[in-house]
Amino acid sequence: MKLVVMTKSTFFVEEDKIITSLFEEGLDNLHLYKPNSLPLYAERLLSLLPEEYAKRITVHEHFYLKDEYNLAGIHVDDPDTPLPAGYKGKFSRSCSEIGRLKEMKKKTRYVFLKNIFDCIEFKDEKSNFTIGQLEDASRHGLIDKHVYALGGMSIDNLKLAKDLGFGGVVVCGDLWNRFDIHSESDFKNIIAHFERLRKAVG
Repeated sequence: MKLVVMTKSTFFVEEDKIITSLFEEGLDNLHLYKPNSLPLYAERLLSLLPEEYAKRITVHEHFYLKDEYNLAGIHVDDPDTPLPAGYKGKFSRSCSEIGRLKEMKKKTRYVFLKNIFDCIEFKDEKSNFTIGQLEDASRHGLIDKHVYALGGMSIDNLKLAKDLGFGGVVVCGDLWNRFDIHSESDFKNIIAHFERLRKAVG
């Protein structure tokens, strides 16, 4: 099962150092997700990261950054939003409806099925599904290696995601909550937790 790390939704001072350390520890899929932010800040963050890790980064907004920084691809946060005109590279999408997974899997590298559990960072984003609904989707082959679980994913429920047949999990709040952006500079707790997550996904 793949482990995807999604960035915290806001920029902060130590972010480039932490992301670089995560890559050094073996992270192979980072999603740069900074909703409603100015592209200038994303450019600055990307410019601070070693170029060798660019191919492990997927961008959610400001899609021109994909070519400018030689990134892995783009991610569209909606099942119906069209790709940028003329775009030919790799892409993935988010979806919140099990019934749309079959069609979406045919068109994308992988699909984030979101709101699996209550979101850790955005408290108003609640779970869309019962365990029974997810088990049924798994039995019918809708959840497979091309579908990644997003929303409230933590060290405590990774095994459930694996048992349901998800091809990957997207971790955000469970990781970033281990670092106080306002008062801390030592991020060893984040790195240690990332190692636990890696072992858990196997």
